[in-house]
Amino acid sequence: MKYPINSSEFITDNSKECDEHTLFLESKTSKKYSAEAKAKGCRATVTPDELKKYFRSDIQVVGITGTNGKTTTAALLYSLLLDLGYKVALQGTRGFFINDKKQEGKTLTTPQLLGNHYHIHQACEAECDFFIMEVSSHAIEQERIEKIDFDLKILTNITSDHLDYHGTLEEYMFVKNSFFADSKLTLFNSDEKNYIERDGNARSYAIEGIGTYKLEAYSFNHGLSGIIGFARESHAFTSPMIGFFNLYNILAAVSATHIMTSKSLKDICENVENFAGVSGRMEVVATHPFIFVDFAHTEDGVLQVLKALEPMRVKTVIGAGGDRDVSKRAKMGKIAGFYSTKVFVTSDNPRSEDPAKIVDEVASGISEGKDFVKIVDRKEAIKEAIASLSAGEILAVLGRGDETHQEIRGELIPLNDKEIILEYLDGR
Repeated sequence: MKYPINSSEFITDNSKECDEHTLFLESKTSKKYSAEAKAKGCRATVTPDELKKYFRSDIQVVGITGTNGKTTTAALLYSLLLDLGYKVALQGTRGFFINDKKQEGKTLTTPQLLGNHYHIHQACEAECDFFIMEVSSHAIEQERIEKIDFDLKILTNITSDHLDYHGTLEEYMFVKNSFFADSKLTLFNSDEKNYIERDGNARSYAIEGIGTYKLEAYSFNHGLSGIIGFARESHAFTSPMIGFFNLYNILAAVSATHIMTSKSLKDICENVENFAGVSGRMEVVATHPFIFVDFAHTEDGVLQVLKALEPMRVKTVIGAGGDRDVSKRAKMGKIAGFYSTKVFVTSDNPRSEDPAKIVDEVASGISEGKDFVKIVDRKEAIKEAIASLSAGEILAVLGRGDETHQEIRGELIPLNDKEIILEYLDGR
């Protein structure tokens, strides 16, 4: 994509877009196309170091990384800052927003290097005080965040994910931890054992262990509530969200807001209740019967969601994505089987793989004696799961959250879990 730098000139990292009015950015992923860019007539090439000549960056930037919790933590931090009177931009899985207005729809969790710098520039032009961004492991490894000056870096957790790309859990952990290799101010989850704590400019938050910010008490009645302690202060919050893991997301966002602003911990905690959660993340679709959807698509994500519902009786719809880490499929099935009264194993986004094969691999992890059924057609699986619910049972539909299309052999087919659920209930 071309980005304007003045009324007549542009900058791009796509060599095919180059002409005499365009500069070409040589990033880690694009520099191999420099010869083509020059052949197309690009006016000049620029390095990531030179982007600040063309784009503004006078704003406080917060980067959030972790296997799970990035999207909710970022969205809550964004919500808190807006409610406290700041101008804020948010970039992540849900798209790009400035001051509560969507600028761009969903793309990559973390865009390409040029897109990141241009979005920060747009936020500066809109006089924003803060730029909040999710940072994926792919973006770290591919240097898509190069030359971004982070004022605060946040770590939610590190569990197994993206092994199809990184190869091993050790490499994935190394990449995640490399985000914190500099001396920038850091806020990390001190209950996370896979984080390499470094000496220097760091704050922490914790539920089980010791942290700069500590959750001193919590309750699950009618959503979530708790008391956050900092130094000699303690203040209560309430939230309509559900799930133990969301306590960590709340704690991270409240802590970050307190670090980055002059607002009191009391004022920050009082605004937590205004945030109802992110679409597709523990999102309640119906209450009679109780059905929710969640994006959980890793073994730890599935574990955190289903464990949060104990001791309630839960039935689970679950699948796994094609062309992704194969090793997690049986593990996800095992967890679903352990915490569910019945599992409906179905298709997710099979991509180029045989969906029936993926279903078999997920089901292979379910322990002998556990109740499960394999239904490749996701729509039919959800319908059968709803029809099977008894009084008091909960249905968890996992893996896709608020995704609107299913990818099958290069084709995007409309499919939305929430719509399937609501259509079935309305028809019934």
